[in-house]
Amino acid sequence: MSAARFPLAELPETEPREKGRLLFAGPVDFVKGVVAMSGLPPADRVEVCFAGRSNVGKSSLINALTGRKTLARASNTPGRTQEINFFALGDQRYMVDLPGYGYAEAPLAVVEKWQALLRSYLQGRQTLRRAFVLVDMRHGVKAVDQEILSLLDKSAVTFQVVLTKADKVNAATREETIAQVQASLTKHPAAYPEIVVTSSEKGEGVETLRAIIATLV
Repeated sequence: MSAARFPLAELPETEPREKGRLLFAGPVDFVKGVVAMSGLPPADRVEVCFAGRSNVGKSSLINALTGRKTLARASNTPGRTQEINFFALGDQRYMVDLPGYGYAEAPLAVVEKWQALLRSYLQGRQTLRRAFVLVDMRHGVKAVDQEILSLLDKSAVTFQVVLTKADKVNAATREETIAQVQASLTKHPAAYPEIVVTSSEKGEGVETLRAIIATLV
């Protein structure tokens, strides 16, 4: 699979954009934080999850998508999110915030527990339609990202890379990072053939991502 197979997502047509707007303009509620598979809510709706290195901007992006500044708590402390957090988009979707990975400062036993929970969730959740893997535009795909991408391949979970913090780099760095990510994705059979570029601060890519989530079946 060539890098050309991973173009940047364009702004969707009017209908899917409107579906996305309506979905995220409706009720968005925190359901629960899960620390074991036994605590998962019923698998009764389409589900998407967000994964990413610690401090990749995951909480900020979730807040930007929902238009709620404190729905997902942002933190400068690596590994602060220690559970799988479920948010309900009305009664249509679950949006799931996975524990950040690459948390070198967390105790080894905690890291191993998170990793085991993450593996179990990805391999066992039948209603999970897509994983959005967040990658920092300033750094591209790192070795720790490759680990989660390989896990998604093994779990047969379709994943889509979402580049974050696009406003933090110049045009040259942006092009370099996109090319690096495209090349990395050619090695992953579960990769969805489109990349979403986002900036939580500027709102870039937010409409596109909302439309993608709203139109998954």
